[in-house]
Amino acid sequence: MFGTESSLSMFLNTLTPKFYVALTGTSSLISGLILIFEWWYFRKYGTSFIEQVSVSHLRPLLGGVDNSSPTNSNSSNGDADSNRQSVSECKVWRNPLNLFRGAEYNRYTWVTGREPLTYYDMNLSAQDHQTFFTCDSDHLRPADAIMQKAWRERNPQARISAAHESLELEDCATASILLAEEEATTIVEAEKLFKQALKTGEGCYRRSQQLQHHGAQYEAQHRRDTNVLVYIKRRLAMCSRKLGRTREAVKMLRDLMKEFPLLSMFNIHENLLESLLELQNYADVQAVLAKYDDISLPKSATICYTAALLKARAVSDKFSPEAASRRGLSTAEMNAVEAIHRAVEFNPHVPKYLLEMKSLILPPEHILKRGDSEAIAYAFFHLQHWKRVEGALNLLHCTWEGTFRMIPYPLEKGHLFYPYPICTETADRELLPTVFHEVSVYPKKELPFFILFTAGLCSFTAMLALLTHQFPELMGVFAKAFLSTLFAPLNFIMEKVESILPSSLWHQLTRI
Repeated sequence: MFGTESSLSMFLNTLTPKFYVALTGTSSLISGLILIFEWWYFRKYGTSFIEQVSVSHLRPLLGGVDNSSPTNSNSSNGDADSNRQSVSECKVWRNPLNLFRGAEYNRYTWVTGREPLTYYDMNLSAQDHQTFFTCDSDHLRPADAIMQKAWRERNPQARISAAHESLELEDCATASILLAEEEATTIVEAEKLFKQALKTGEGCYRRSQQLQHHGAQYEAQHRRDTNVLVYIKRRLAMCSRKLGRTREAVKMLRDLMKEFPLLSMFNIHENLLESLLELQNYADVQAVLAKYDDISLPKSATICYTAALLKARAVSDKFSPEAASRRGLSTAEMNAVEAIHRAVEFNPHVPKYLLEMKSLILPPEHILKRGDSEAIAYAFFHLQHWKRVEGALNLLHCTWEGTFRMIPYPLEKGHLFYPYPICTETADRELLPTVFHEVSVYPKKELPFFILFTAGLCSFTAMLALLTHQFPELMGVFAKAFLSTLFAPLNFIMEKVESILPSSLWHQLTRI
């Protein structure tokens, strides 16, 4: 026993203050590097690297993998519907009010030097163009064959050159569309090119309409010509809206919806709602909502927040939070608050943009419903309509945060909608330019345990290194006392073992 204590004492006495400084300093440096890496990984991917490695690699090694069994298969089947809903809610949609690349997005790039669109967003647009504007029989017409290759080009100048080459051969609607979208530097130029495309597109549509029942090839051509015509007319209506001819835009959109009532995938009603709000024609807005705000139809931020705006408009000019707290909410005020809560539950990112608590950027060409990208697209076009209704933003400011009390666990259970999908953050980071925009995350993620742990460890070891450097003798005494206390239980156990075992056996063990 005395030999063990003396050897421990001799070891502690040989440790100099420089050793303690080096030990604590190295520990502080290592934990600091771990902290920096963990923080960077969390900011980029939204999760802790150490936790992810632990769950993915260490837990299976430790036997922590859940084996599927008959007992949990029933619950899995029970959750199938909600899982399918989550997948559908994570689908990326074409932005119904997306801007023009040449006249708007590129102008922003020329002024600021920033790219407003991500590669992922533009790649989705390229896929859309190939789906809507091409068909298998394009190789039969030289102009369409050139455009089929043009839509696959990544280089904008190559696409524009191909469109000009196609127009040199013959009038081509899709070539005029490409030039209107990407080469035109003003809305006036874009409108002129779209009118040129409309003339050609209507002729192609009438011809393919007569031949659509003659075979699968003609049916595909007619489907393509229909998509082209609808796209041109919708973009012409948007040009009219941007140039101040709002009534003309409303008429064009109404006619388009009557002519092609089945093409709901284009969400033309959202363009119509925005134009009607600009005209302050709230009765017609309510009529459109009555048709499209239906339980069987997919929701959007435009539908939910426009419904909330109309309900708020009825009471917002006289609403006072002090008066409401004294007398309680009237029926109309309660309806408005419930509509706001419904809208906020569908997309909780929108209020911060409407209340200008978060800066807006140009909306992307694609949006994720219930995500930050949809919130930006909605607020970019509809903020002016909320400002125009007196007191609407004040009512929103007073009531929107109350939504979260009704859904304490939004990822597990919703109130009026399905649980909030967990995939929105990942998709929004692909759709939005994170270089100059901080993606809004809901629900707000708490810092992982390992970031807090490494931060505490780094701070503690840094403090020990500083104290050891400043007071080496005193810290040496403390270190020796700490180590002696740490080894005290071991010494106690060895004492007991020595007293129980024969001295000869103990001598042989110590020699080993």
